[in-house]
Amino acid sequence: MSGEQTRNITHSPDNWRAGAKTDSVFIQFRRPLGPIGDNAFNYISPTDPLQMMPVSTVPSRVRHLEITPAHAGQRLDNFLLRELKGAPKSLIYRILRKGEVRLNGGRVQPSQRLQTGDVLRIPPVRLGVAEERLGRPPSGWVERLRDAVLYEDREVLVLDKPAGLAVHKGSGLDYGVIEILRASRPDEPFLELAHRLDRETSGCLILARTSGALRGIQNALRAGQVEKRYLALVRGYWNHGPREVNLPLRRNVLRGGERMVEVLDDGKPALTRFRPVSLFKPASLLEAKIVTGRTHQIRVHAAYVDHPVAGDDKYGDPAFNRMMGECHGLHRLFLHAHSLIVPLGGREIAVSAPLGAELKAVLDSLGARATGPTRQ
Repeated sequence: MSGEQTRNITHSPDNWRAGAKTDSVFIQFRRPLGPIGDNAFNYISPTDPLQMMPVSTVPSRVRHLEITPAHAGQRLDNFLLRELKGAPKSLIYRILRKGEVRLNGGRVQPSQRLQTGDVLRIPPVRLGVAEERLGRPPSGWVERLRDAVLYEDREVLVLDKPAGLAVHKGSGLDYGVIEILRASRPDEPFLELAHRLDRETSGCLILARTSGALRGIQNALRAGQVEKRYLALVRGYWNHGPREVNLPLRRNVLRGGERMVEVLDDGKPALTRFRPVSLFKPASLLEAKIVTGRTHQIRVHAAYVDHPVAGDDKYGDPAFNRMMGECHGLHRLFLHAHSLIVPLGGREIAVSAPLGAELKAVLDSLGARATGPTRQ
């Protein structure tokens, strides 16, 4: 094997600089883009190669990889999951625990962040037939995610995530968004989730295509500079007008053997701003803007103020959910991330995703049955 392996990825030089508009998706940049050299997060081209030290050309032998800037900042376990395609997490953590993986000659924890110039020893790994099969996501999901791309440039990828698909594998799931994308883009040198959505929530999900973009987005999230807006259908007629719910949330509260998120004084701060969009007698469509990003935040806050989200099997009202299914055809959680604004390296990326056909049909049904819904 040569001392350096280069992956060539072509991009139009202008397709990431201009806004784009289609019948269903609108994307814009709020501020003029500066040259790449002005990027505050040290833009790294995704075509930077992963340098391979010439130790062995036989896949069944130990490999030594030298980490380049394109992979700096990535967790070791995530890097290995991508490098050892099809390997289950249990295998990754086993070879780490046994010390078969070495970083700069020493043992290393799964959470270790890689740095430029690190030398990583990877042992030979043989996958069984069952493990190789698990590494191949269904082709149907591959096609759906290919069609779900809202926007893509050299640094980010934004999807309209379908409901029912987790963002990553785990808890009995063999694959999620990130595994499907990596399998369908084998030449992509870097691809990481920048944030998360619940499995049953649809809408805008952003992924980073460079380590610099990942750091930039995560820093913006911690600083509260990312604007995320959702559409939620809730039980009952919302007569509160715009309302702010500022209540702390705590995870992993056991209730009846199930782990829940609850409003508790010792929880983490959580702030949601609700605004009515369309009001019907049995239900109300709200826009929810989350200032913090706690697990199940919108769902728990909405339930706490006695307006649980329609279709929510965990925090919702079973009788209301049945009625919405039988009378209006709702068979999923009505929660959709419809707008995302992210500052990144001197520019601001604004992406929106329309409601899908199923959720639109529910609203049409509510409107048809109403004598005259009030819209605000």
